[in-house]
Amino acid sequence: MAPSTVTTPPVGRPGAVVTGVALLLMAATFVPLGYIVSTIFSIGIDRAADLVFRPRVGDLLRNTLGVVVCTAPICVALGIGLAWVVERTDVPGKSWWGPLFVAPLAVPAFVDSYAWISLFPTMHGLWAGVLISTMSYFPLAYLPAAATLRRLDPAVEESARALGSGPVAAFIRIVLPQLRLAVLGGGLLIALHLLAEYGAFALIRFDTFTTAIFEQYQSSFAGPAGSMLAGVLVLCCFALLGVDAGLRGRGRYARVGGGTQRSATRIRLGIGVFPVLVVLAGVTVAALGVPLWTIGRWLHIGGAAVWNLGEIGHALRQTLGLATVAALLATACAFPVAWIAVRSASVFARLVEGANYVTSALPGIVIALAMVTVTIRWAPPLYQTASMVIAAYVLLFLPRALVAVRAGFAQVPVGLEEASRSLGKSALATFFLVTLRLTAPAAAAAGALVFVAVATELTATLLLAPLGTRTLAMRFWAFSGELDYAAAAPYALIMIVVSVPVTYLLFNRSRAVAGA
Repeated sequence: MAPSTVTTPPVGRPGAVVTGVALLLMAATFVPLGYIVSTIFSIGIDRAADLVFRPRVGDLLRNTLGVVVCTAPICVALGIGLAWVVERTDVPGKSWWGPLFVAPLAVPAFVDSYAWISLFPTMHGLWAGVLISTMSYFPLAYLPAAATLRRLDPAVEESARALGSGPVAAFIRIVLPQLRLAVLGGGLLIALHLLAEYGAFALIRFDTFTTAIFEQYQSSFAGPAGSMLAGVLVLCCFALLGVDAGLRGRGRYARVGGGTQRSATRIRLGIGVFPVLVVLAGVTVAALGVPLWTIGRWLHIGGAAVWNLGEIGHALRQTLGLATVAALLATACAFPVAWIAVRSASVFARLVEGANYVTSALPGIVIALAMVTVTIRWAPPLYQTASMVIAAYVLLFLPRALVAVRAGFAQVPVGLEEASRSLGKSALATFFLVTLRLTAPAAAAAGALVFVAVATELTATLLLAPLGTRTLAMRFWAFSGELDYAAAAPYALIMIVVSVPVTYLLFNRSRAVAGA
């Protein structure tokens, strides 16, 4: 009698449920683009062209591209410079500078803007936007640069210095080319944030596409003019993605050879340590000291009266509730996409994963306008409901969850899943007993990233939130818009406190990855 065999489906082949969820998510990511295209056809090509090719759009394009072109290189240069000082020199207190340069990520950009205009009420225009944006977003360049420097083989730099190159020359010739991917990645992320930024620029009265779209929505309720501005903004996003892809090219950067990774020999700063410390302290004061001092000042001026515990508690509960639900849902949705992306090398896998990353390039206001239009036209009962707010959050922040969950999936040995299936376990049982347990740390990180993003999200919430919704960001925005800076201070402080744990998590993960 021939022995019986147990046939199990290949682990690399997605089941019907996984494929169905992935297809549904991919379709949802195309809703914002479909909204733009449908608007163009509904109003006609000629009318759309009239709305796009007008002086107002030219002014907005000049302002928007101006702040991107000025801010992104400054952030990248500052981030790389700070990372090199912390990772390659003997600057005193190097264990403290790293966390301090990541901490500004815990301060939302619109809170930074509120802090600076509290000190200098006449601040407005391009250079005010560049200053505030730089202090808000340079950590996005610092993190990848510092992680890359920790992974680079120090022997190459030391050989260059032994052959007569000074520290600066060795950095330019040897280190900087190896930072190319980190530079481009950080620069792209900063540029996309700048295209989507609303609150920081609105407070300093600096008009960009995002602020103009929001104003247009408020005046004409998602009229054609606002939709066309959104279309131009989407084209700007895709142009940035194209430039980034072209600059990256096909170059590969890897550390060759095995052996134990060792730390680089620290460069002695000597007398130069004093100006370096002045620069490091100045950046810290501008990025952290100004917002924290301003918030503390307004809390002192307002006294106990600004601590309306009932209102603050209500806003905190709503914020935590929306952020928790969105984080859980986005993380759950990331699992089928990550599974397909890691376990399959098909064209379908690349399409599913790529569609979600393209969505991350779209500003929140475009996604919110698309959700408004879809619900008004085809699903009126869902308009201004919590379900639509959460759906927008998932579309906005699913890519953040996907990055973390995908990394977790990549570290799960396929053999363990196959062994579970060969022992008669179902695909669902294998997922809970093997896959989920091994990816739990990555899933927790993904949920935390989405949680803090939702807790400080402003633009989409303002457009989509149902009546009665008062999140921390909305209450802060309402008070700061009325110039009641003292009443806004408690909400700013709580948003920062909520964001600090995730910022610390990002810093630790960056160090862990670099040391892997």
